[in-house]
Amino acid sequence: MIRLFIVVNVDWFFLSHRKDIALSAQKNGYDVTVVTKDTGKKQYIEALGLKVIDLPMNRSGQNIIEELYTCWFLYRLYRREKPDIVHHVGLKTILWGTLAAKLAKVHGVVNAVSGLGIFFSEENTSLVSKLLPRVLHFSHHRKNLAVIFQNEEDKGLFLKNRIIKEEQAFMIKGSGVDLNQYCYTPEQESKKIKILLTARMIVEKGVFVLVDAALKLKEKYRDKVEFLLCGGLDDNPKAIKEEELKSVCDGGYIQWLGYRTDVLELLKSCHIVAFPSYYKEGLPKSLIEAAAVGRPIVTTNSIGCKETVVDGYNGYLIPVKDSDTLAEKLNLLFEDENLRQNMGRNSRILAEKDFSIENVIHRHLEIYSQLSKA
Repeated sequence: MIRLFIVVNVDWFFLSHRKDIALSAQKNGYDVTVVTKDTGKKQYIEALGLKVIDLPMNRSGQNIIEELYTCWFLYRLYRREKPDIVHHVGLKTILWGTLAAKLAKVHGVVNAVSGLGIFFSEENTSLVSKLLPRVLHFSHHRKNLAVIFQNEEDKGLFLKNRIIKEEQAFMIKGSGVDLNQYCYTPEQESKKIKILLTARMIVEKGVFVLVDAALKLKEKYRDKVEFLLCGGLDDNPKAIKEEELKSVCDGGYIQWLGYRTDVLELLKSCHIVAFPSYYKEGLPKSLIEAAAVGRPIVTTNSIGCKETVVDGYNGYLIPVKDSDTLAEKLNLLFEDENLRQNMGRNSRILAEKDFSIENVIHRHLEIYSQLSKA
């Protein structure tokens, strides 16, 4: 039996983004172990019949001592457990896991780049960020390696920095969505139009851009519209503090819902999904899910986000940090129910074409098989 380790920076991300792939691999005969930081969700992963190993990792930390310890932990783990394939998800686990796998002589490595976050940001001057291209170049110089990208920009950055060769790159649009669970749902009758943003509460996710747009529309729509900010607090360096959120949310026109487990129901009850992010996204799962349910999407013409919208077809693409244009596009959707409905139907068509979880799983299993036979 082929031993597959799926290494993810934090347990809740595994459950939301990689659970279906792991379960399908297990069903297809792989011996699957999940290596992830336990924040209280370990029991839920084990309840699925998957083995779990706790990963000592600070996913947003940039202390070089902590980072090297994570690499050392993974090296010892791979030496001891001898997995046949390791699948790293996210740049932090890719950075240290691929190096550990090379030193431990792991047979096959799959790396899933799910957005470059703060690490390739021009504002990031940390030692870890400076070391990043060099470590990645060294660790990726090996046989039997596959790197999965969600957008062309991230792939181009890896090729430009000579981290990988073209034949090692695979393109899979996002982590997929269950089109049966996230079924097409026409917008519901409601006294107020609901605009939903689902994201971790980080400045670069465009939270304050949406708030600013909402305030520009408030005089006209204060009794007709609700802006819903759904997402928990975060330990990212650009995370928004609780008091900051409470200061801009009035509990009526603009509401912060906090972390929620009923996102699907929120999507079904909303009318528009807004996501003015300028974070270095992979391909936001929240937008894939919004498309599947059949919602018009207003997001930025930036890396990852623009993969989910054909401008004017199933939503609008706007410049980053542009609350004026965001307010303008939202106003168009507020005033035209037929436009919302048509764009929502087009979102579903796009989701069925590009974002099916079945296709994502099939592509992953193909890559696992290819590496195990090499």
